Amino acid sequence: MRMLLTVAGYVLAGYCLLCLLLYLLQRQLIYYPVAAQLPPTEPLVLQQAGATVLVSQQPRDSSQALLYFGGNAEDVSVSLPEFAAAFPDHGIYLMHYRGYGGSSGKPSEQALVADALALLDQLQNKHSDITVIGRSLGSGVAVQLAAQREVAQLVLITPFDSLSALAQRQFPLFPVKWLLKDTYNSVAYAPAISSPTLILVAAQDEIIGRAHSEALYQAITPGFATLQSYSGSHNSYLAASQLATWLDSATP
Repeated sequence: MRMLLTVAGYVLAGYCLLCLLLYLLQRQLIYYPVAAQLPPTEPLVLQQAGATVLVSQQPRDSSQALLYFGGNAEDVSVSLPEFAAAFPDHGIYLMHYRGYGGSSGKPSEQALVADALALLDQLQNKHSDITVIGRSLGSGVAVQLAAQREVAQLVLITPFDSLSALAQRQFPLFPVKWLLKDTYNSVAYAPAISSPTLILVAAQDEIIGRAHSEALYQAITPGFATLQSYSGSHNSYLAASQLATWLDSATP
């Protein structure tokens, strides 16, 4: 009996240690900063508290603009030429998260959302019609942005309901909701979205299951969102020209 209690004590201590490690290392597990392959030569620069945030841009004298938030470990710099060609009437702005692509600072939900709000507020001085696109991790940023600011259109590529729900599925034996600092609880912000929203779901998404995307879709006020599937996995290439076509067809 004593040996059994001793073993149980070791198991409990090991479990608590793993919980502690998950808590301490969580942002290393969430964010994977990458360098820019095409460092912006004339970036839009945001001076934020604790960071200098770079934005790859193709500025244009137009009322229309496109603001893009990429996925985890995504180098958005390589997408600038393609977005510029696919949306020739839009100013193009691709934000490099803190720690990514030459931006300083460390990424966190609070910091990324604050940077996104500051960027949108600045762009609205030049553009009255701004389309916001968020992919995977970027969908969590885009949802909060559209919930707090008026945007012309919102596009969410392989989005999720909350990071807590995804993490709980990945780590079912741990109390994830008590450990996470960055929850990206998109379903809580979704009812505040009042912009036409296109949700694009990868049919073979092995990272974010369709149920997580559909839960977000259901949380948006009926009439504002459209759900569409496309063939591919979570990280499949999705051409900017295809996004432009889908947006054109979704626009009344």
